[in-house]
Amino acid sequence: MKHTITLIPGDGIGPEVTSAVVRIIEAAGVDVAWETHYAGAQALEKFGTTLPDDLLESIKRNTVALKGPITTPIGKGFTSVNVGLRKTLDLYANLRPVRALPNVPCRYPELDLVVVRENTEDLYSGIEHVVVPGVVESIKIITEKASTRIARFAFEYARREGRKKVTAVHKANIMKLSDGLFLDCFRNVAKDYPEIEADDKIVDNACMQLVMRPEQFDIMLLENLYGDIVSDLCAGLIGGLGLVPGANIGELGALFEAVHGSAPDIAGQGIANPTALLQSGILMLRHIGERAAAQKIESALLKVFVEGNVRTRDIGGQAKTTEFADAIIAAF
Repeated sequence: MKHTITLIPGDGIGPEVTSAVVRIIEAAGVDVAWETHYAGAQALEKFGTTLPDDLLESIKRNTVALKGPITTPIGKGFTSVNVGLRKTLDLYANLRPVRALPNVPCRYPELDLVVVRENTEDLYSGIEHVVVPGVVESIKIITEKASTRIARFAFEYARREGRKKVTAVHKANIMKLSDGLFLDCFRNVAKDYPEIEADDKIVDNACMQLVMRPEQFDIMLLENLYGDIVSDLCAGLIGGLGLVPGANIGELGALFEAVHGSAPDIAGQGIANPTALLQSGILMLRHIGERAAAQKIESALLKVFVEGNVRTRDIGGQAKTTEFADAIIAAF
């Protein structure tokens, strides 16, 4: 079956890791027509907007996209392209499996959990204003609709993938109305899935437990801001963001991306690790029904890590991005 997929190379190291992943996917035998589009600073320079209409229409038409990292200016400039894509396309569920890879030094080599993050509201709604000089107010939005559908997504994922427990993470002891609503929605949805254990933890305690006993978690369900922070914490437990995949899923489409930054300090040197985007590509292949190819790539990736002969610099080796991709293809 031929697939048409929107490809967003990104900036910084984005084009390098994207090129490697495209080559691996094609070498695995997946028939793909890639529609390449730009976002962020590149699109702003060429088209006067960070999210061109052609890009958005391509994703809506194809219902699936693969995206490299895109720089977000800090404290000034344009708003996050990642957040913009999620809100514009209503990609309400952020999915980040966190599984330790063989021979990667980390604190928890047996860790295998999944972070599910609500993607469209909370403080990321971006509603803020100056009250008086020196005082800024940011508004946190939590709705029953968004909280219910992300809870249902988490439980459906648990049922489909054979997971045993979903833990809601919140601060309802302090934000009794907003986080209280999120927690109430979680508990209501949990009643429809009696075979799956449901519990909850206050976010600060959850962070401590992740550092002390992360094996107690299976699926973690979080609001937008907590999910952003905790998912990076979880990535750190297995070696960093360069190893972890990410997916943004909605009813009308899905965007698969590297969750790490664009690393402009090493851009163009050909030394970036493509593992995070490749693992996102594996999630994408499963999403579009190419499960055999996904398994083929995943097995080859694990083989390369088990053998440990070809490593990029971030995990203790000297391999170039292209050499790492070559090793995975050779392992098919």
